[in-house]
Amino acid sequence: MKNLLDRLLSLGLSLVSGVLAGAMFKGVWKLITREDDAPQATDPQATDPQRRWKEILPAAALQGAVFAAVKAAVERGTAQGSRKLARSSPDADKGRRHG
Repeated sequence: MKNLLDRLLSLGLSLVSGVLAGAMFKGVWKLITREDDAPQATDPQATDPQRRWKEILPAAALQGAVFAAVKAAVERGTAQGSRKLARSSPDADKGRRHG
């Protein structure tokens, strides 16, 4: 049961972090370029043919960096939260020897 809850929590955090990273990327792109729309750098079908390589490649690099940073932050936060919960649970002392 715990494994199922861990998987559901992981899935939920992945979805939320993906949405957050996408919004952050669009916001940073808008700040840098002063354009409302960021190029679709990673989806060949959605790539705007009017965009040039000098727009697509920096957009892809920025998007990758933002997604990697958000993923690292979420994974680290989840790991730290799990350790704190494990230490505070009543079962945490079962395997320890006292004395």
